[in-house]
Amino acid sequence: MSAEIPQALVALEVLFSRQCSAFTAASMPSEEDRLRWLEALRDVLASNKPALIEAIAADFGHRSADETLLAEIMPSLHGIRYASRHLRRWMKPSRRHVGLAFQPASARVIYQPLGVVGIIVPWNYPLYLAIGPLIGALAAGNRVMLKMSESTPATGQLLKELLAQIFPEDHVAVVLGDAQVGQAFARLPFDHLLFTGSTHIGRDVMRAATENLTPVTLELGGKSPAIVSSSVPLADAAERIAFGKCMNAGQTCVAPDYVLVPRERVEGFVAAYREAVQRLYPSLADNPDYTAIINDRQLARLQDYLDDAQAKGARVVPLFAEAQQRRMPHCLLLEVNEHMRVMHEEIFGPLLPVVPYGDLDEALAYVNARPRPLALYYFGYDRGEQQRVLEQTHSGGVCLNDTLLHVAQDDLPFGGIGPSGMGHYHGHEGFLTFSKAKGVFIKQRFNAARLIYPPYGKWWQKLIYALFIR
Repeated sequence: MSAEIPQALVALEVLFSRQCSAFTAASMPSEEDRLRWLEALRDVLASNKPALIEAIAADFGHRSADETLLAEIMPSLHGIRYASRHLRRWMKPSRRHVGLAFQPASARVIYQPLGVVGIIVPWNYPLYLAIGPLIGALAAGNRVMLKMSESTPATGQLLKELLAQIFPEDHVAVVLGDAQVGQAFARLPFDHLLFTGSTHIGRDVMRAATENLTPVTLELGGKSPAIVSSSVPLADAAERIAFGKCMNAGQTCVAPDYVLVPRERVEGFVAAYREAVQRLYPSLADNPDYTAIINDRQLARLQDYLDDAQAKGARVVPLFAEAQQRRMPHCLLLEVNEHMRVMHEEIFGPLLPVVPYGDLDEALAYVNARPRPLALYYFGYDRGEQQRVLEQTHSGGVCLNDTLLHVAQDDLPFGGIGPSGMGHYHGHEGFLTFSKAKGVFIKQRFNAARLIYPPYGKWWQKLIYALFIR
């Protein structure tokens, strides 16, 4: 094995070099070329839906086929359609203003591909979190290398085979391998590197990228709060939070990580939440809709969080009687405190702490005292309170009276802030992230700027100063 790893790293550098050379040979692909790439990508995904569902289910042990359709395949296809429809407008140079002092001249911004883009894909949504950034990178005209997670080998292998059917390796390449390959991947001198994953690994990726001054987009995570207002119907809030928390068994970077509930409404929320979860998932055992935890290591991590919380005084409310293999029962955690790991680490699983609060000021103060999250969810129909939450908190994105669905909006940027990430992609923001917006100042034969050339002290220069420097 030790001899194979260096060989894999050499192959990685050779692949990167080939993509660089291919980009240099065709550095400004036409709109027609880019549309053809997107169309081919759409067709290969649409025609291989059953195989993709099967591969992802094999990696998870069990993954709901409907969740794969709704959370991976559908947004991938929608993203391709949206980019294809808007590509001409995105590519069009934008005219900019030129001040009177610099006339006659014109100015514009042209959008050029960056070159070779690296994308590091996590295991929780291995298809969409590969295809989503790939759409933006291809729309912008780049070459792309995708590093798939070693935790989803079946999906990685299938995606490698499918993309090889429509793209040569010097255009789009899928890289497989373990953490050592991933570390070498992050050290390549990409023109842009996008990483989706944990904050801890994100720091390592950014540190590696700095050696090459590679710009990065980091889509991390953190503890995304849900705030239940004092007046919203509990059944409304509970059902929508349950949907967001149970999707993919909570293994979602924007899943609600904890819920803030008015102190006097906690027991009512627990009852409403239990009813909602058990209506969505009447049983756990053999339920095709309930996704398993990805592997034994992640299951052990979640069990450690649960054991630690119980040992430190949490009251655990299991919503199912028992587990089935890696299908972990969803649990509410009450009477939590700051000494518990579950209140510091991103949960990424079916555990939901409930934190009581007094008034909205207290809830906002609680959120603002913690690292800025990737998402924030507020449940309440009072427009004034909604505006307060939007203005007085910082997060990567917000849903008012829903969860998760802001990520699926093609015309909204997606990205974190602070420890939850940096940069944006999706839609137009994805095109801009993977493009160089190059400012161009244009003059023709007549050169009025000669009036300000030295030697200085002429009367007309003094007039120019009087007119324009004030």
